[in-house]
Amino acid sequence: MEYSAKGLRVVVTAGAAGIGRAIARTFVEHGARVHICDVEEAALSALDGEITKTRADVSRVEDVERLFHDAEQRLGGLDVLVNNAGIAGPTGKVDEIAPEEWDRCLAVDITGQFNCTRLAVPHLRKSNNASIVNLSSAAGRLGFPLRTPYSAAKWAVVGFTKSLAAELGPEGIRVNAIQPGIVEGARIDRVFENKAKARGISVEAMRQEALSVVSMRTTVTPQQIADAIVFICSTRGRTISGQAISVCGDTQMLP
Repeated sequence: MEYSAKGLRVVVTAGAAGIGRAIARTFVEHGARVHICDVEEAALSALDGEITKTRADVSRVEDVERLFHDAEQRLGGLDVLVNNAGIAGPTGKVDEIAPEEWDRCLAVDITGQFNCTRLAVPHLRKSNNASIVNLSSAAGRLGFPLRTPYSAAKWAVVGFTKSLAAELGPEGIRVNAIQPGIVEGARIDRVFENKAKARGISVEAMRQEALSVVSMRTTVTPQQIADAIVFICSTRGRTISGQAISVCGDTQMLP
């Protein structure tokens, strides 16, 4: 089934690498104009083509203000905000996690979404096809031992999403969350390494244990996440709102 994002003006946070880069490039491939932010200067510098960019940490209000100023200058308005920025946070037992590590994880993974959304909404109100997509996780619907800050933040994303959908729906702005499963890439590799170390097992054993509780016994690619997001933001997804959509191969639990 063909679908188009032609003409959409899109902001993607943490869009210079990984899932964010796949989202940004897929929107462009389907006809959108895209502005991204990222904290990694090297990744931003390596990104070429039609995508414009701002260096910004979404947990910092002043950075987010600069991001939306730049996006307005480049795009001339906004139709889609993808709150993709997030960090893995610490791995360890709850009594071993430093308060500053907890604070940093929530500052990026949930407060960052608030910081961006509050500045995006006035622009989205002027759009005739407005969407917000918030990245949650399978950890936002399941318990995730040794990863309490991350899981708490990703559960909060779902509550934030559903509340926004009810609040903004009458204004024609739809809001959804995506809950990826085990996404291929450097981040999950580091998570497996840290959890394997904490549990005293090999990295490969940790990976196989994680996949054993996924019905399809598979990881998810960044492209699959990007395809789902572009679809729900296209005109094909005009009545999809207030949903936490899992793209996870049917993940049953998180070890």
